[in-house]
Amino acid sequence: MTPKPTYKEAFKFWLKLGFISFGGPAGQIAIMHEYLVDKKKWISDGKFLSALNFCMLLPGPEAQQLAAYNGWLLHGIKGGLTAGILFILPSVFILLGLSIVYVTFGNIPWITALFNGLKPAVVAVVIIALIRIAKKSLLTPLHYITAAAAFVCIYFLNIPFPFIMLGALIIAFTAGKFYPAVNSANNDNFIVNSQIEKNYYINSLSEISVLKFNPLQFIKLTLIFAFIWLVPLFIFYFFPNNFEFWKTLSLFFTKAAFVTFGGAYAVLPYVAQFSVENLKWLTELQMIDGLALGETTPGPLVMILAFVGFMAGFNFYGGSLLMGTAGLLTTVFYTFLPSFFFIFAGAPLIERSHKNSSIKNSLSIVTAAVVGIILNLSIYFGKAIIFPGQFSFNSIDFFAVLWILISMIFLYKFNINVPLWILISALAGLIHFFIF
Repeated sequence: MTPKPTYKEAFKFWLKLGFISFGGPAGQIAIMHEYLVDKKKWISDGKFLSALNFCMLLPGPEAQQLAAYNGWLLHGIKGGLTAGILFILPSVFILLGLSIVYVTFGNIPWITALFNGLKPAVVAVVIIALIRIAKKSLLTPLHYITAAAAFVCIYFLNIPFPFIMLGALIIAFTAGKFYPAVNSANNDNFIVNSQIEKNYYINSLSEISVLKFNPLQFIKLTLIFAFIWLVPLFIFYFFPNNFEFWKTLSLFFTKAAFVTFGGAYAVLPYVAQFSVENLKWLTELQMIDGLALGETTPGPLVMILAFVGFMAGFNFYGGSLLMGTAGLLTTVFYTFLPSFFFIFAGAPLIERSHKNSSIKNSLSIVTAAVVGIILNLSIYFGKAIIFPGQFSFNSIDFFAVLWILISMIFLYKFNINVPLWILISALAGLIHFFIF
């Protein structure tokens, strides 16, 4: 059996992963599997897949949670914190730097031209995400009906995202009793070979004490995380006349973290709808620019929420980079804190039921609702880009339409790397600016 890796060995890998985790959750999960399972044999296929299935059931970024889960299995809470934090830390500082550059130099014409090339590419990325998620998750008539209902609720009725997710869960558990044919998409990305399980340090046969549910331990961890959650709010209470802003920011992104079933594209419509239209923290076009910046950084795509937090602090304090930075760090804290809670406190509880097919099938209905939500996001972004002025034929941006189509061809048909295409799109915007 492979010996237990040292904490230093694991630390080096988690740090490296934070800088190379491009390609979305599928690519990030593949990198972890290649290193942890194939190369180092620290964790077996069976255990890795079990952890992946658990993380797929949770709200939040599954790749980051999978890193925290595996780090926790290897070295306890210290290992889980190390893996989960290092997975996002490089992208936090990269996105902070890009955000500062954006608000400092964004009004320079050629910088604006770069983002004019990025925006259509981002719309194409969202549309392709919609197509791929729909192909995997719309498996029965009930899935299609749920997706359509979710779209009508958010687009025409303006029903908030959390209520749509709650409605999908109610439909799912009700349908489980009367429509047993509902089946979830197969999330098993790796084949388990039970014959070689024992060659790994941690395998499906391992007796792991941290996975045994202990009610007192659960209560203790819950109280600890509640205290940690309150600490920044306590500090913000002493900010003169501005506590309400920080309270709203903290509660908003905590809520977003708890309803992020289906990945970043599921929560983006909720964030865009509320932060742009209700709170006025940023504009539609700035939201799209932030998504473009998020696509160019390693780490989970949900890191785009950090850009929203930066713009909120920056705009609320009249263009203060310091308060923008505080807004970004606060957003990261409240967006990812629940992920660690789910792993450390919830894993032992959920491990007992992660093989329950009814739970997986119910969550497939939630994923179907996410398809309708992402369709709304596609239209929301598309209208802002194609019709930058009023909604009429005369205001159509034909370059945007053309580049959306070109981007879809290259991203979907030729499967070109998204960060690379984002850079190509920025160059296209610059060329268009100088020619026309």
